[in-house]
Amino acid sequence: MQAITPLEQQPASQKSQEKITYENNKLHKRLCRQVGQAIGDFNMIEEGDKVMVCLSGGKDSYALLDILMTLRQRAPINFEIVAVNLDQKQPNFPDHILPAYLEKLGIPYHIENQDTYSIVKRLIPEGKTTCSLCSRLRRGILYRVADELGANKIALGHHRDDILETFFLNMFFGGKLKGMPAKLQSDDGKHIVIRPMAYVKEADSERYAQVKQFPIIPCDLCGSQENLQRKQIKNLMRDWEKQYPGRVESIFSSLSTVVPSHLMDQNLFNFKQLQATGVADANGDIAFDEEPCAVPTSGVISLHLDQD
Repeated sequence: MQAITPLEQQPASQKSQEKITYENNKLHKRLCRQVGQAIGDFNMIEEGDKVMVCLSGGKDSYALLDILMTLRQRAPINFEIVAVNLDQKQPNFPDHILPAYLEKLGIPYHIENQDTYSIVKRLIPEGKTTCSLCSRLRRGILYRVADELGANKIALGHHRDDILETFFLNMFFGGKLKGMPAKLQSDDGKHIVIRPMAYVKEADSERYAQVKQFPIIPCDLCGSQENLQRKQIKNLMRDWEKQYPGRVESIFSSLSTVVPSHLMDQNLFNFKQLQATGVADANGDIAFDEEPCAVPTSGVISLHLDQD
């Protein structure tokens, strides 16, 4: 029998490879746990559902499809998955990549061909950001395709950072406390849209795409400029994470810990009829004015989802 070489006596290259494999497996487990918890927390997928996974060719939608396929094998319920890509006829779009990838996976898929590119180019002046109109057109088409395929759930690959960026965009530029919910009713009222990657960090999604070597299709084929406002928010969050570790986690946690009586929306809380009851309020009237005393500047609220 061949003796097993202790790890410390193995070549450095072999130990390095084993460490990489270990970290990759840990990443996969973390993503499965986070996606599974989001699905459970918001009751995203139920027995007999047909889930239409919108596959753009970007890292996040690839990761979503991959993780959902893994969870389907382990789930105590039965649900179907169908992958859908909308080919918008952008110049130089490699339309062979996704069909070849999906054929290899062996799952049902549908490629919808609609020339929204020409519409966007005709309506949006040169140099202006096309993403808003493009997304509206795409959304309407995907709702129709979901009907045609008999899918009752539409799964999108937005992750935690997308949700936070949208929250800050609405706050800074729209004057609203409005984010990107993990589960919502579609504009037409006929579909349920879910975001199973809601708890996943973008950095983890990006690393997972590298590990799995997904055939990424860039989202710059139409030649549109990147959304500069979203880029500002992304840079702001990146700086926060470097200077104040834990701050972004705390902000994300706050989205699910809302106290309407301590905001100013009269539609959410009846301030006009508020009267003293003589009963203590657990929320109290304590608020942080400046820098909170005796409270750590980092890690104030930590999502247990990211712990291994």
